[in-house]
Amino acid sequence: QVQLVESGGGLVQPGGSLRLSCAASGTILQFNYMRWYRQAPGKQRELVASLSSGSSTNYADSVKGRFTISRDNAKNTVYLQMNNLKPDDTAVYYCNAKNIWLDTWGQGTQVTISS
Repeated sequence: QVQLVESGGGLVQPGGSLRLSCAASGTILQFNYMRWYRQAPGKQRELVASLSSGSSTNYADSVKGRFTISRDNAKNTVYLQMNNLKPDDTAVYYCNAKNIWLDTWGQGTQVTISS
């Protein structure tokens, strides 16, 4: 079973940037999709960004133009570059890896946007 470990969260001011990392214990090439989700207090978990094995990307409307998902296959790591952060981006961010056999989640990393 592949394990995912997120890192890079923290407290930043509005307008700031963070880069989240999701390190996998095995090759990420086995997954059809690598995704970032987030869950704010009292809200449902929502899909933020998706990266397919064919390198297609999709983003939630709320983050388009501000967030970028990418991967480094050699490091088995997926990234989420987040720019121009807003208070509404405050949430726990989760990494997800999926293929027809596996649907794996990380433990999450807290992102807080506040002045």
